[in-house]
Amino acid sequence: MKKLLITLLAVSSILSGQLVNAMDEELSAKLSTAMLGDHRSDKNKERNTYRHPIETLDFFGMNADMTVLEIAPGGGWYTEILAPALRDTGTYIAGSYDVTVEGQPKYRYRQHQALLEQIIKQPDLYGQVKVATYSPPQSRTLWQADSVDMVLTFRSSHGWVREGLIDDVYADFYKVVKPGGILGVVQHRAPEGGDAVEWAKQGYVPESRIIQAAEKAGFVLDGKSEINANAKDLKDNNEGVWRLPPTLSLGDQDRETYLAIGESDRMTLRFKKPKN
Repeated sequence: MKKLLITLLAVSSILSGQLVNAMDEELSAKLSTAMLGDHRSDKNKERNTYRHPIETLDFFGMNADMTVLEIAPGGGWYTEILAPALRDTGTYIAGSYDVTVEGQPKYRYRQHQALLEQIIKQPDLYGQVKVATYSPPQSRTLWQADSVDMVLTFRSSHGWVREGLIDDVYADFYKVVKPGGILGVVQHRAPEGGDAVEWAKQGYVPESRIIQAAEKAGFVLDGKSEINANAKDLKDNNEGVWRLPPTLSLGDQDRETYLAIGESDRMTLRFKKPKN
């Protein structure tokens, strides 16, 4: 019953919104198969209804033959979707952490190792995945210059804002993207007018700060979407985004309230690198 519910929620999510950029039907079908695949846990598939992967990737303008670099794939939520979908016609690059850099949070070493094991254990799904390593400020050689069609970053920019690295990181993105290529950003969204660093400590970032960093790097804002917006997220608790699903950092405290809110309110921004 639980698996059926997950499937129905995911299919409903796909059908509820018209694809913005008329994504190729074959790629859309591959993404749909991947997001509902048996290689994914029920917990990860439950997130489909909040994260709208097909609509989001369509908004970013993804094509089946693209070279796509995802920065900080973390636990691999999007890796499970992107890698199988791009396996035969495109290229997926996982921009993981550089484990040769000492003194990083321990989870980074664990996540990098888990990514490598994932590739080895399921070569039919992940055998074509390329791995980049990136841990600024110590390690900033992300990939070859002007070689990537699309850079994606999901819910990671608050860390770079908090650490004072956001401008440098987005400049690195600009270097690797081809002229005419795309930067797609999904990020927990803070209200405008507050201190960006203080908000970043709670996981949120004002939309204007992301736009500022991208435009400083040389990108041009090409579109905004409310695909991943959530008006129920009032950002009214010092526990930040982690009080909400999927983390639920407060445990049983107000658990039902936070489950009813769902995942955080998120901006979804598309930038382009000028061709000239």
